[in-house]
Amino acid sequence: MSKEAEIGKKIFENVGGMENVSRIAHCMTRVRLGIRDQDEVNLEGLKKIPGVLGVVEDETLQIIVGPGVVNKVAAAMAEDAGVKIGETINENLDDLKKTGKELVEEKAAATKANMKAKQNNTSGFKRLLKSISNIFVPLIPGFVGAGLIAGIAAILTNNIVAGNLDAGVWTQYVDILTVINKGIFAFLSIYVGINTANEFGGTPVLGGGIAGVTMLTGLAEGHVITNIFTGDPVLAGQGGIIGVLFAVWLMCVLEKSLRKVIPNAIDIIVTPTIVLLVIGLITIFVIMPIAGLISEGLVSAINWTIEVGGVFAGFILGTLFLPMVMLGLHQVLTPIHVEMIAQTGATLLLPILAMAGGGQVGASVALWIRCRKNKPLVNMIKGGLPVGILGIGEPLIYGVTIPLGRPFITACLGGGIGGAVIGAFGNVGAIAIGPSGVALIPLIANNMWVAYCIGLLSAYVGGFVLTYFFGTPKDAMEAVEA
Repeated sequence: MSKEAEIGKKIFENVGGMENVSRIAHCMTRVRLGIRDQDEVNLEGLKKIPGVLGVVEDETLQIIVGPGVVNKVAAAMAEDAGVKIGETINENLDDLKKTGKELVEEKAAATKANMKAKQNNTSGFKRLLKSISNIFVPLIPGFVGAGLIAGIAAILTNNIVAGNLDAGVWTQYVDILTVINKGIFAFLSIYVGINTANEFGGTPVLGGGIAGVTMLTGLAEGHVITNIFTGDPVLAGQGGIIGVLFAVWLMCVLEKSLRKVIPNAIDIIVTPTIVLLVIGLITIFVIMPIAGLISEGLVSAINWTIEVGGVFAGFILGTLFLPMVMLGLHQVLTPIHVEMIAQTGATLLLPILAMAGGGQVGASVALWIRCRKNKPLVNMIKGGLPVGILGIGEPLIYGVTIPLGRPFITACLGGGIGGAVIGAFGNVGAIAIGPSGVALIPLIANNMWVAYCIGLLSAYVGGFVLTYFFGTPKDAMEAVEA
């Protein structure tokens, strides 16, 4: 049995068995489980499993195992359960094996779990953040891969311009890399539309179709669509990702309403036709112009704040980002990053926020030195540091600094120091989203990677110094055997 399969087996044992899991999914670092009865979950047992870096309780139970490992653990668990990743585990088959008493008891447990969920009632804003996460997280591997390819193309272009490479030979390779890169970014609206429809219960191809409307691809050359309300021309891509999200959400609302009233015999013909026609018209003449004003204003305001605020703005943003990650609020920034890249070619926000992870790394190194007699803590830091340096911060956040308290604060301040340095340089942007830390260096725009590295080193040093002298709890320094 592989190490990952063993982790999956122990996770099942500590969540009440396979029968207590309704769904198995994962993101970049976490195995996400749907739990039928929360009372059956042994949280302390989960945290003690070798390879588990932390546990987060939310609408799903999230077990942090780290990048790369998470795919294998989730796949092994899904294989054991006989389902695909993301597929609901067949409850009807289980029911056939249960006695009447067991079914009654299960129903009572489900009722109890539902009541508990209502008591912990998640806000509409938190549900919105979860939906945004579900829409964009599956796209992040594409962002990373295409972004790195764009970075390679930019390096080659700079060397061609500088005369270091033969333009006649290398220009073709740059063109090829650009084509591959654009395979993701040129049609990003459609991918977002498909995922949005999936998230809100619509038909994916209709979501992609409505998103495609914003690209105005059917417009003949030289023709212009004039807004019937303002008289202004409607531009391709106007409203960006923000417009796509709202248009496809509205499409889902209309589609589900129509399916309740249209007879089954003609549903497959009438519903998609009405949906595409009505939402398409609303998208072109209402959503695109309004969303365009909103997205342009939002991007301009953020860029202005960073440019004018400089050091102060960088410090505040770098300091507050880790608390946002802890609360899940960082997900709302994803469409903003995407829109900034679409409008200006880079997001100035991401490199500043990436400094928060640098503060975590510095704080963790300080704890490693000060708490070297605490073997379990040192082992946790050893496991989390490599991925932390590469920009995956959850293992260090949930496994090291948050449980200890004060180091989380000093790590945040370290991130603020790095953010202040980035703010002082100005114009440090990223051409794609996904990674942070060292992994973001190839994605830094305009040859500002040296400034980014200086900021990152400042975050490391800031987090280290503040934690070493002010943030190390005395009880954490006591000798503890592994």
